[in-house]
Amino acid sequence: MKRLVVVSNRVADPGCAQALGGLAVCILDALRKRGGLWFGWNGEIVPDEAEPETTSVTFDDLTFATTPLTEREYRDYYLGFANAALWPVHHYRLDLARFAQEAIDGYRRVNDRFAETLAPMLKPNDLVWAHDYHLIPLGAGLRARGVRNRIGFFLHIPFPPPDVLVAMPEHEWLMSALVDYDLIGFQTRTDQANFCRFMCDFMGGEMIGPDVLRIGAREVTASVFPVGIDVDSFAAMAESPSAAKRIERLHRAGEPRINVIGVDRLDYTKGLPDRLRSFKRLLELYPQNCKAVTLMQIAPPTREDVQAYADIRHELEALSGEINGQFGDFDWTPVRYLHRRVDRDTLAALYRGSQVGLVTPLRDGMNLVAKEYVVAQDANNPGVLVLSRFAGAAEDLQEALIVNPYDADEVANAMQKAIQMPFAERKERHAALLERVRERDAYHWMDGFLRALAGCRVPMAA
Repeated sequence: MKRLVVVSNRVADPGCAQALGGLAVCILDALRKRGGLWFGWNGEIVPDEAEPETTSVTFDDLTFATTPLTEREYRDYYLGFANAALWPVHHYRLDLARFAQEAIDGYRRVNDRFAETLAPMLKPNDLVWAHDYHLIPLGAGLRARGVRNRIGFFLHIPFPPPDVLVAMPEHEWLMSALVDYDLIGFQTRTDQANFCRFMCDFMGGEMIGPDVLRIGAREVTASVFPVGIDVDSFAAMAESPSAAKRIERLHRAGEPRINVIGVDRLDYTKGLPDRLRSFKRLLELYPQNCKAVTLMQIAPPTREDVQAYADIRHELEALSGEINGQFGDFDWTPVRYLHRRVDRDTLAALYRGSQVGLVTPLRDGMNLVAKEYVVAQDANNPGVLVLSRFAGAAEDLQEALIVNPYDADEVANAMQKAIQMPFAERKERHAALLERVRERDAYHWMDGFLRALAGCRVPMAA
C-alpha cells in the first residue's frame, strides 16, 4: 500500500480528538492505515525577521510536519489572497473580493515555500493529496521541483462559473497551475461542470472522456466526490446518555416548544442575517408560533481580522436583538444566539433535541451540518431538515425541504411546513435522507478519491 501524504493549510492536532471534525478523523485513520505524512501550517505566526522552521513529530508510522507563517505571510497569503480574494470569488461574491498585488505575490511565495519544504520529504511511490483553495498552486510547485508522484487536489468550496472567475486577476496563472494535479476533486456536479467549461472555453482544453480533460500536453481527471461525515461516530454522540441529559435541559420544565436550530461559522456565505429575517417572517405570517417556537443560532467566530466578518457579526447581533425585542416575552426568548464554539458532543445533542434543522447558506461547497442533523435524529421521531438549494448537499438530500435562502417568505413557509409535518411523512423523509448520508459517508469520499488518484497515469518525466 502506497504511503499517503496529506497537505492542508492547517494540520489537525491528534491530541485534541474532541475538537476534530469527522473529515479530520477520517483522514487520520487513512494516514495511520497506510503510514503517512501530514504537512501544513501549525497555526503559529512569527515575526517577519524570523526564519520559519519546519518541525516534525512522529507517532508510530504517522508524521506531522508543520511550519509557522510569518506576519507578512499571514497578512498576504492567508488574510489577503486566500480569504479576501479566492474565498469570495469562489462563493460568487465579487462584490466582497479584494485584489492586491502584494497579496497575490504572498500567496505564490507561501505555496512555493511549502513545495520547497515538502519535496525532499516525499518518497517515490507516495500518493500526495492537497486540500482546498489555499494550495491551488502547490502541485505546480512540486512539479517544478521534479516531483513525479501522483498528486491529487480536492476543492472543499464551490468552483464558480467562468464569467465570475475571469474577473479575478491572475486567474489564468492560477488555473494553469491547477491542472498540474493529476486528479481534481469537486463536491458537486455543478462545480465540476463550471471547471470543465472554464477549461474548454478559456484555456483551450477539450474533454477526451467523461471526466478527463486535455489542456495542452496535460491530461487531468476532474471528478465529483461529495464529502460525507463519520456517521457511526456522530450517531453515537447523539444517542449517548450525556446527550439525553443535554436534551432534557433543552426542553427544561417540559415546555411544549418547537426548537429550530442553525449551526454555522460566522461567515457571510452562510446567510445568517437572511435566516433571522426568515424566522421573523415565520412569527409574522404564523403568529401562533409566538411562545411556541424558538430559534437557536450557534455562530462560532471565524477570521475576525477580516472586516466583512466583523460587519456580519454586528448585523446578526442587531437582528437578534430586534426580533427578541419585538416578539419576546418575560418567559420566552424567540432567538437564542450563541457567538462561541460548542463541542461536537453538545452539538449532536442539540441537533437531536431540535424538531427543525435550518441549513440555509447563500452558497456552500457541501455543508456537513445538514448531514450531521440527519444522523443525529431519533429515527422513531425525527425532525425535518430545511435546506438551501445553494448548498452542495442539496444535490443529494432531495427529501429535505429545499428552499431559496434569499426568499424570506419561502423559508418561513418551509419552516411552518416542517413544524406541522405529519409523523409518517417525517419518518419517510428522514429514512431516505439517512440512507443517502450513510451511502456517501466520509470513508466513501476518502476511499473513492484515493482509488481514483492511485489509478491515474504516472506523470512523465520532464
